[in-house]
Amino acid sequence: MSKKKWYDYLWLFSCTYLILGFFNILFAWLGLICFVTPLAISLINGNKAYCNKYCGRGQLFSLLGGRFGLSRKKDMPMWMKTPYFRYGFLLFFLTMFGIMIWNTYLVFAGAESLRQVVTLLWTFKVPWQWAYRGTLFSAGVAQFAFGFYSVMLTSTILGLVTMILFKPRSWCVYCPMGTMTQMICRIKAGRNN
Repeated sequence: MSKKKWYDYLWLFSCTYLILGFFNILFAWLGLICFVTPLAISLINGNKAYCNKYCGRGQLFSLLGGRFGLSRKKDMPMWMKTPYFRYGFLLFFLTMFGIMIWNTYLVFAGAESLRQVVTLLWTFKVPWQWAYRGTLFSAGVAQFAFGFYSVMLTSTILGLVTMILFKPRSWCVYCPMGTMTQMICRIKAGRNN
């Protein structure tokens, strides 16, 4: 058995992130690490090292589905592995992210008031008032946090569902960050040829 490395414990970051955001929504800003880091690694190194080594969410799914046996360990349907599904899901995800950014802008601009709600699966609104008590920051800062936490929680739930139904890291097949980093790697490889 090989010795564990520091990055083998990044699943703790994913768990801590979700717990902290539950109690104080402003911790949702930490999730930007999970957005910026994979893109930076693929832009700089031209590889998917983040997905393969450093993704705490993927590690969490491996742990729960593999070691704890919460996965049926079945193959995903072929349609979920197609580029149409992956890029379609990426487009949907980016649209939802864009709407979140727009809502944040509206709150920063004073055109809208802060909506203290987390949206699960981009549909179900869950009041989250206990997670925000006001701060020195603009309400737009909190609006971004509510929206970003919604995105992170929704994607975690989708990952858990696919982990249970299929193989532990099935989420990784259609993860929007994985799809974007793969696109970056292909573009970089094309430029190097």
